Amino acid sequence: MRKVVLLSLALLLCGAAEGFAQDVRYNFDKDTDFSKFKTYKWVTIKDSDHLNELTEKQITAALDAELAKKGLTKADADNADLYIGYQTAVGSEKQFNSYSSGWGTGPGWGRGWYGGYGSTTTTGSTSTIYVGQLDLDMYESAKKELVWRGTVSKTIDPKAKPDKQQKNITKSVQKLLKNYPPKQK
Repeated sequence: MRKVVLLSLALLLCGAAEGFAQDVRYNFDKDTDFSKFKTYKWVTIKDSDHLNELTEKQITAALDAELAKKGLTKADADNADLYIGYQTAVGSEKQFNSYSSGWGTGPGWGRGWYGGYGSTTTTGSTSTIYVGQLDLDMYESAKKELVWRGTVSKTIDPKAKPDKQQKNITKSVQKLLKNYPPKQK
């Protein structure tokens, strides 16, 4: 019985870990030579939603740091190689959790070999899960065409302390730009 409880708990935790993992997707123009891009300029994407100013600064700083690691230099001039903009969104989902405790019916040593009886209690609760998403777009400035787009989404804790929020943003940006520049054949 103890093994069954431990196995159930382990499976529950594995399922919970999958639910909180980051989801990263990206796409790029396969005909673009990304090695020629050396500079970028921030641009605002029209009609995009914005978070609070502090979070916006944290996201921009994390992106600047990661783009620098990729060999790109931030520029203020319009002749930068890339125009880069991002959008953010925060959504919510409801999660239902149910827990059972006690004993159920079935064969065993209860009241004879063929019919053990007991009581089971099932309780349930709902919780709100917040999911944040960051979309990053890179446009080749000369052609004014989208050449790379990435999206990262992750469950977020709105009550997290500032250090934890910054750590999550940094980690998300690192995963988002992990495959930039794309490997080309």
